[in-house]
Amino acid sequence: MDLCATPATELARLIASRELSATELLAAVLARIDEVNPALNAIVTLAADQAYRVAADLDARAARGSFAGPLHGLPIAVKDLAETAGIRTTFGSPIFAANVPDFDAPHVALLKRAGAVVIGKTNAPEFGAGSQTFNPVFGVTRNPYDTRLTPGGSSGGAAAAVAAGLIPFADGSDLAASVRNPAAFCGLVGLRTTPGLVPANLLDPLAVVGPIARSAPDAALLLAGMCGSDPGLPLARPDRAAGFLDLRPAPLRGLRVAWTPDLGDLPVQPEVRAVLAARLEVLAGAGCDVTQAAPALSDADEVFQVLRAAGMAGLAPLLREHPGQIKDTLTWNIAKGIALTGEQIAAARLQQAEIFSRVRSFLADGRYDVLALPAVQVVPFPVEQEWVTQINGQPMATYIDWMRSCSRITVSLHPAVSVPAGLTGSGLPVGLQLVGRYGDDRRLLEIAAAIMALDEQAGQVKTPAGRARAGLGQPAGQASRTGQGSRALAARPGKASVLPRQYAARAAGPCMACAPKLRSRALATATMPR
Repeated sequence: MDLCATPATELARLIASRELSATELLAAVLARIDEVNPALNAIVTLAADQAYRVAADLDARAARGSFAGPLHGLPIAVKDLAETAGIRTTFGSPIFAANVPDFDAPHVALLKRAGAVVIGKTNAPEFGAGSQTFNPVFGVTRNPYDTRLTPGGSSGGAAAAVAAGLIPFADGSDLAASVRNPAAFCGLVGLRTTPGLVPANLLDPLAVVGPIARSAPDAALLLAGMCGSDPGLPLARPDRAAGFLDLRPAPLRGLRVAWTPDLGDLPVQPEVRAVLAARLEVLAGAGCDVTQAAPALSDADEVFQVLRAAGMAGLAPLLREHPGQIKDTLTWNIAKGIALTGEQIAAARLQQAEIFSRVRSFLADGRYDVLALPAVQVVPFPVEQEWVTQINGQPMATYIDWMRSCSRITVSLHPAVSVPAGLTGSGLPVGLQLVGRYGDDRRLLEIAAAIMALDEQAGQVKTPAGRARAGLGQPAGQASRTGQGSRALAARPGKASVLPRQYAARAAGPCMACAPKLRSRALATATMPR
């Protein structure tokens, strides 16, 4: 059995039945990382010794007939925006290159309590800003489907690691699109959760933590280990882990699907449209009631820009204290936040409340079960380029404008999942985004499972881990054709270049447990965008 391509739910069963030990699984995962990670740069810090100690303790506990929780013995690498006690956490910034926290982020603490074995950290862009995964500390992460291209971001390291079979699943965080975008670019399931389902430090419902996995049941299993209430976090919901275990596909016959290829006004690449149109035909053939309809959401763009910038303004002290050490796009976003007025922020929050009600009514009044739309408006683009500057000839004014098919949904605060929809003619993954009713995350994953089961029934399963093993796409450095313009390290139009040499991939390093602790709990709570 190839443990690195085995579903997480099956690995959990094998461990629970004592047919597989946590240390055996960890050894297989670390061997896979050693073999494949140098081509991807997905996992950037390894804590193998610490992981082996945890795995051995879990095995000893299992031998006594006791199990920690639903994730007992399952390995995971945590996104490098979340604090991990005793393991380097850099936030992709040279400012925190030697930072080793002495505490865990709330969802990391829950993962450990559920029995997960933290093996290290996955790469992320600087402070999580942008949907292309590169930073000056660890360099660029590559897509397992084609190593010339980006896996997206900001959870790009997480998605690349899961798609290549380095780990069975991974945590991600999502503000604009940071779970859904990399899931779509890497042929995975990625869930933007209902705010508060997974505890997080920030008192901001725009930023959430969610699972990335190769299947919906695997995503639900990971979610079972991350969700939970926390009396110290007012946005944490009282959902119980058992609510996400034993996920089964929902019946598709009679499912009411509102479908929009572009939310009425968004440019979407022809390759993406073609794959999604074919997928909707399959859903209709399976008995879904597919209707072209969508709520009006163009006003969400300004709301998102204002509220995102307001959050980024929390990084202003770092910008002042470390001039020249924060990338241009983030510097621009911080400056935008500093310039906002109280009136602008208040107006944005009022408009967000109206948008939430609009989407809630669209879904909850009984007309539709889900809203379906593109997860990403473009296909993966070259790693040398930072962001998409035009789609189908339509300019994108800022580094976050090309993610509006996701950011508009973010503003609505509803859960949304990216599900693999198929491959383009050149073999690149495309994701279908499904938006569910507020708080109905399990139902959304059940629908995702049913949609993916259609491929299994047709014998068309394309396991990302298996596909990635067959050579990891194209070798880096070859020419690549994409259908959209991209910006390289530029915050504003008119400034473009390739990524500087310091962004070349670096090998995964040790956990640096003895390095200085540069980051405080207060800063973690107050300023970190996800």
